[in-house]
Amino acid sequence: MTKHFSSFVLALLLAALMQPVSAQTLKLPGAARAPSPTMPTVTGSDSRPGDFIVAVVNSEPITNNEVQTRLVRIEQQLSRQGTVPPRDQLVREVLERLIIERAQLQLARELELRPDEAAIDQAAATVARQNQLSLDELKSRLVADGMDYTRFRADLREELTLARLREREVDARVKVSEQDIDQFLRERDAQARTSPELLNIAQILVAVPETATPEQVSVLQAKAERAAARIRAGEAFAKVAAEMSDSPEAASGGELGPRLAERLPTLFVDATRSLQAGGLAGPLRSGAGFHVIKLIEKRRGAMGTSITQTRARHILLRLNPQLSEQAAKDKLADFKRRIASGQADFATLARENSQDGSAKEGGDLGWTSPGMFVPEFEQTMNQLAPGQVSDPLVSRFGVHLIEVQERREATLSEREQRDAVRNIVRAKKIDEAYNQWLQDVRGRAYVEFRN
Repeated sequence: MTKHFSSFVLALLLAALMQPVSAQTLKLPGAARAPSPTMPTVTGSDSRPGDFIVAVVNSEPITNNEVQTRLVRIEQQLSRQGTVPPRDQLVREVLERLIIERAQLQLARELELRPDEAAIDQAAATVARQNQLSLDELKSRLVADGMDYTRFRADLREELTLARLREREVDARVKVSEQDIDQFLRERDAQARTSPELLNIAQILVAVPETATPEQVSVLQAKAERAAARIRAGEAFAKVAAEMSDSPEAASGGELGPRLAERLPTLFVDATRSLQAGGLAGPLRSGAGFHVIKLIEKRRGAMGTSITQTRARHILLRLNPQLSEQAAKDKLADFKRRIASGQADFATLARENSQDGSAKEGGDLGWTSPGMFVPEFEQTMNQLAPGQVSDPLVSRFGVHLIEVQERREATLSEREQRDAVRNIVRAKKIDEAYNQWLQDVRGRAYVEFRN
């Protein structure tokens, strides 16, 4: 589906009707043409006995009922997010969006772009799977939310048509040259020289009460020195932090996470100025107590040359007439319970049950980089901590049980960096080209607003 909403349909069906979503703007992309000052006012309820035309796009009408139907769906979505704009503004934006969609659909018909029924079937099945529903459950859910399945398929057809139109008219025409990549890298390097410094620091804090006596301070300082000595002797910082630190981050190894240097205490910044990654400083005295700090990473706030890789394993059960989605989820939920209780081993269960090529390796997927898995799988995997097992997850391939084994930072080769930059530049060019194309389509359309 398109990154920008070429229509609201799937955003509403997938998000508003099925699952929580993040707030999305309803404004047109880029500098798209604003509604005409003569645009009619469309009220929340129609005082006339029948439907009526509010606008005509190249002789094709848009009716008040169409605007109201779209408006209700969007208001339902935004009300769940608590971000409903003034109704007059929302009505204008909905009508303008319908105008642009109608102009695009007319262009698609001229180009004879029309998805077949098999493509609609596949899209409907994907919607159901992504929302962890069977097709029958999806139909029931749509009815409960006030939409019949025929209307749903019509909306899917329009969405697929708009996506194919964009792919043909915009995406396929965007090219990224080696010169584009070189220019991006030059700009990135220039930015790196001037961008704010990012520090990732871990700390052990031995807190000193404000009312502490000199003798108590001496005892607490000695405790901080023992912590530093243990680390310098080879113990893991995270282990010592968990045992001895009074900071809120103690349970997570004391790590503060990447922060701008200007937002860290000057004491920490000064102490790490001459340190390399992995270096240790302290104990340092502050108003809070004694700190032992470790520099995990120091970099400028520009695009880095490393990525986080994940090593995970999974068990995949493929759906078939003999194994329903719910039965697969129940089976994997039982596997998870047995693994957690120590009654079974993940790798053994994967070898015996998983239905993909990783089964013989105990489900091991090896080290993987971002973007290698389908989004629904990767999103769940990224939320897991090392050693954690997911709940059963439905993807387009079946139902999975995922365990993250470990993570690491990997340095990108020069070719990998250029490939990553190519994707970034291409996405930016597509966005710019799409915004301009939308303006062109809207500008070529004859639009008459009716009072």
